[in-house]
Amino acid sequence: MTVLAVARHLASEVVRSQRWLPPLLLFAAVLAVLFGGDPGPPPVPWAASALALYPVAAWWTLVVAHVEDPARRTLTASAAGGWGPVAAATPAVALAGDAVLVALAVVWPVVLGGYPYPPPTVLLGVVAHLAAAATGTAVGLLCARPVVTRIGWSVLFGVVVVTVTAVQPWLPPVGTAVAALTGADAPPVASAGLALLLAAGAGAVAWTVDRRR
Repeated sequence: MTVLAVARHLASEVVRSQRWLPPLLLFAAVLAVLFGGDPGPPPVPWAASALALYPVAAWWTLVVAHVEDPARRTLTASAAGGWGPVAAATPAVALAGDAVLVALAVVWPVVLGGYPYPPPTVLLGVVAHLAAAATGTAVGLLCARPVVTRIGWSVLFGVVVVTVTAVQPWLPPVGTAVAALTGADAPPVASAGLALLLAAGAGAVAWTVDRRR
């Protein structure tokens, strides 16, 4: 079983579980509030949506990582020929969901807002939201199975980490990405790259923990 096959399996399990609905509906509600009425000219309104995407992406990643209980996860790894495909498929599915959330946040004001959004501004919004989403995925992976096996502890650790880091505007990748949207920092390309590296590193940590169990 390849990584793509495992990813399709995990995605189908998540869809069947309907656990993806709460984070998606919550984020949609936040966007409706942020971009309703007159949110102001871009890219400043995206700063709030990027910051909101951070915890939502962590939540979504917890959903993906916990969709299979330990016994079923072991069976999936056995069918895949090892823990590697499972460790790669989990962040892949999480990042695919992140892409949907990023698109929703960026496209919403472009389509429904009353301000022009030139391509460089849209690209800035995409990169900043990607930085926030990938960082949330990294946090989710480090707080979920197999690193943290109980969902209650996963949620607690995730809430603590996100709360502590989200309020630090100087802290990359999320803080610097949000600052870029308010004009207080450089374009967040480096922040997005760092966030993706963090997500990859978190996936590697999960793979290492799986192998040692």
